[in-house]
Amino acid sequence: MLTDAEIDAVVQAIYDYHGYDFTGYSLASLKRRIVRVYELDRFAGFAQFLSQVRGSREYVEHMIEELTVNVTEMFRDPAFYQTLRREIIPLLGTKPFIRIWHAGCSSGEEVYSVAILLEEAGLLEKSVLYATDLSPAVIENARKGIFPLKAMKQYSENYLQSGGARDFSSYYTAHYTSVKFNENLSRKMVYAVHNLVSDHSFNEFDLILCRNVMIYFDKPLQERVLQLFDQSLAHLGFLALGSKETINHSSLKKTYKQWQNQRIWQKMN
Repeated sequence: MLTDAEIDAVVQAIYDYHGYDFTGYSLASLKRRIVRVYELDRFAGFAQFLSQVRGSREYVEHMIEELTVNVTEMFRDPAFYQTLRREIIPLLGTKPFIRIWHAGCSSGEEVYSVAILLEEAGLLEKSVLYATDLSPAVIENARKGIFPLKAMKQYSENYLQSGGARDFSSYYTAHYTSVKFNENLSRKMVYAVHNLVSDHSFNEFDLILCRNVMIYFDKPLQERVLQLFDQSLAHLGFLALGSKETINHSSLKKTYKQWQNQRIWQKMN
């Protein structure tokens, strides 16, 4: 078991030597994940572990895959996607161009889910979906648009529950144990590495989705990230968070309106 001081030393080394900033992450969650990496990789002692962190960027990028939570699925929480389909996307359709940011996109399932909604609404052609994550390896995998075939049954059920009416299999091609989603969806996606802790706004968006990411941040970092989203949202733009996340205890509350009892807020002022 590593001490809190040793955890702090690892976090500081990751930042000092490689530029990845984990300050502001929930200490309990971060400690649990660092200890897991330490034990899985069977270091002889903490000094060897810290030396590896300081000296190997490749190892740190491997660590980041373990430190960040990459659990997602297509059309996860169908009621949320039903609200996007019926209420939010038709409003976005009134704009001449639609910019969407998936912050903390993980392996890309959510990006493809929203692309399918836009395609079915006839709006994909005038849309761009920016997808960012902290981990370069995660971004590279997401860019490929390849997912396990065994997951398609659940994804298809989610899609139908969200209001989808097409044959879900028409969106991908199966190859043995995996599927690849159609390029007419992926050509509207832009993937990039972005750190919500330290990086700045890079565009103005009509919809920002950051679902089940901020639950791993402490309160001050949550507020900083919400301010980043506020700076990045157009007037009357929408912010979508996870089921356990809210802006109701932040300084943004007075200028946003919650939408349809979902974890979706519209910027009003």
